[in-house]
Amino acid sequence: MDYLSLLLGLAGLWYGTEITIKGAVTVAEKLGVSEFIVGVAILSIGSDLPELAIAIDGAIKNLHSGDTSDVIVGTAIGSSLGQIGFVLGVAALFSYLTLPRSTVFRHGSVLLGSVVLLGVFGLDGGISQTEGVALVTVYLIYFAALFGDRKKQLADEVEHGANGNLRAWTYLLVGLVIVIIGAELTVEGAIGVAAALEVSEAFIALIIIGLGTSLPELSISVGAAIKNRSRMSVGNLIGSNIFDTLVPVGVAAAISTLRFETSLLRFELPYLFVLTFLVLVFFVHKRGIQKGEAITILALYCGYVLLKFSETF
Repeated sequence: MDYLSLLLGLAGLWYGTEITIKGAVTVAEKLGVSEFIVGVAILSIGSDLPELAIAIDGAIKNLHSGDTSDVIVGTAIGSSLGQIGFVLGVAALFSYLTLPRSTVFRHGSVLLGSVVLLGVFGLDGGISQTEGVALVTVYLIYFAALFGDRKKQLADEVEHGANGNLRAWTYLLVGLVIVIIGAELTVEGAIGVAAALEVSEAFIALIIIGLGTSLPELSISVGAAIKNRSRMSVGNLIGSNIFDTLVPVGVAAAISTLRFETSLLRFELPYLFVLTFLVLVFFVHKRGIQKGEAITILALYCGYVLLKFSETF
């Protein structure tokens, strides 16, 4: 039953997120922002609703009984690894991914900085409520600054009337409800599966949930790459990783103080930092990510997964 709950939960997260994104994209078009900003600010948040929903659900459970810290933190880090390693690598197999150097430096520094900040806060073995609020505040500042990069203004608001707005927001709300239900099933299933397999909840969160909740990013980024919208594809992944390292953990910690496993500080976070840094180097010095770089990124992620399997079984 736990396996069924986990599968239904992940399916609900994916389907709910797809509906949510459909509405989010329509809203984004009405705002008249560039493709990269749509990816960073709109698609990334929409596709990261599963991680946020899991974090909130787990934090509420922490308030009442048990400890789901491993699931919350592990899902956030595992999703970030899956997105920057697996999803970006697969997308680059379909299209040559490029970004202007100025964009790489500006958003890449925030991306690396968010990983460092999460590690610094977790050094004492936990994320306090104050630190949780600080993580969310950093993201809100970054999000507000994004719209200083707007390249165009809304040209025809009348054409997209009230009916279109209502339909877009309805998709957002319905999708969010499905995501919340899926999060509940996923957390319950993950804990049950971890107990049945006698493996740590951190492993289940890092690999199974982390990669499972990255399916929306995979669909969006690969679809955008195939349509030669590489900046939207990359923007989605950069925005998603910044969001994942700051918001789910931050919101959960603001609700209930989280425990932070030492093993994550010793291996997962440094690995995420190095892999992210390598991707940014490819964008700057290789002028983008082509098939050769994509294979390297995928190999590093697959190596990580194999290592975690060998440690667990």
